[in-house]
Amino acid sequence: MPSLVDPVPGGRPGDLARAHALAHELSAQGVRAIVLAYVDTAGICRVKTVPWQRLQQAVAWGVGMSPVFDTFLADDTVVRTDVLGSPDGDLRLYPDLDRLVVLAAQPGWAWAPVDRITQEGDRHPGCSRTFLRRTVAEAEDRLGLAFKAGVEIEWALGRAAAPADEFAPATQGPAYGAARQIELSDYAADLLAALDAQQVQVAQFHPEYAPGQFELSTEALDPVAAADQSVLVRQTVRAVSQRHGLRASFSPAVTERGVGNGGHLHLSVWRDGVNLHAGGDGRYGMTAEAESFVAGILTHLPALLAVTAPSPASYLRLRPSRWAGAFTAWGHEAREAGVRVITGTTGHQSQEANLEVKPVDLAANPYLALGAVIAAGLDGLTSAAPLPEEVVDDPARLIPDEAVARGVRRLPTSLVQAVDAFREDKVVCAALGPVLADAVVAVREGETAAVAGHDEAGVAAAYRWKY
Repeated sequence: MPSLVDPVPGGRPGDLARAHALAHELSAQGVRAIVLAYVDTAGICRVKTVPWQRLQQAVAWGVGMSPVFDTFLADDTVVRTDVLGSPDGDLRLYPDLDRLVVLAAQPGWAWAPVDRITQEGDRHPGCSRTFLRRTVAEAEDRLGLAFKAGVEIEWALGRAAAPADEFAPATQGPAYGAARQIELSDYAADLLAALDAQQVQVAQFHPEYAPGQFELSTEALDPVAAADQSVLVRQTVRAVSQRHGLRASFSPAVTERGVGNGGHLHLSVWRDGVNLHAGGDGRYGMTAEAESFVAGILTHLPALLAVTAPSPASYLRLRPSRWAGAFTAWGHEAREAGVRVITGTTGHQSQEANLEVKPVDLAANPYLALGAVIAAGLDGLTSAAPLPEEVVDDPARLIPDEAVARGVRRLPTSLVQAVDAFREDKVVCAALGPVLADAVVAVREGETAAVAGHDEAGVAAAYRWKY
């Protein structure tokens, strides 16, 4: 479990001795260097690496990295805000030793997520991992709440031998079909073995709907660990895929057609070890606080899309009747609603009951996505917001007057619309803080400009191998 406190220049008590011992353990296991990983505003994982001999130094004083990456686009173009985007300045990357792991599919390497602080030892206001950690810690301190979270991982496998800019599906088997699992059985077994060696507890793995597509779900963890695990799983999928002559894309729309890759968030709220989504007097066993938490997410869902569906390619996926959750609606096991309420199996609801937030894809920075969704839910919880009427079946089937009467709205259909909603949402912007909120707006506007004039095929191609 990652620490909920900030790094300290010079190291917290015991950190240096622990780093020294870990470094020598890594060396004995054949590790030559450690990947220090974070995710930028555009949803791209950026890294620096240090030899194992420098781990203690990194834990004590961090590793330098420019703050300019907070305003990088997915194509590495740089945009600017009033604070970020300059070539000047420096930050320090501090590895979280609690999450350090030897990479099973990359011999000679270990991996750790980082927090970013200033050279003066202050929180960097653009650090998304710090933002999520702060959001979780404040909910615990102020409200006595804790969370369990998970990020679904969907990806499309292409053949690496295909032309670099093309996607040639690695399997021909039908959706969810045994043929697809059999065709890539060795690949799947190696992937699961690598994740097991890295102590990632996989809950499910199966062929998905789109050509060459697979999905993997992991155990629920605290939100910071869940976001870390999402990044680690994708690192592992890429490495194993490459070893098998395959290429993995987590893009929301690998092609302009089809359902695309999602990254649905699963989330539950807990107090004193009790799941607030089970055993209550509300609908489907939810407590009043859980219902209000859902109401908060629904209220802010249009603005949240600037964080959870942050790419122009996201809106090729986020369409009605594709199980993408394109409406401000909720329902019990409703896969077309923006929020799906999951009760779990009879007798196990107290552990399994949770929410699935559907309009999320893997272009999203998982730290930003979880932090923003939690902040939106907490706004509803603390204001005792009423949960509207449940919607069953496909919200797209509602006649317009009925949809309006029931508060069911189509979510933004473009990144431009999502950014407009984000700007107007004072709760979500305040949760991120002005520096991070401005970076979100600048990067999203930059992405929109980068593909201006592209048709849908061009948008899909522009982001096919970025995520």
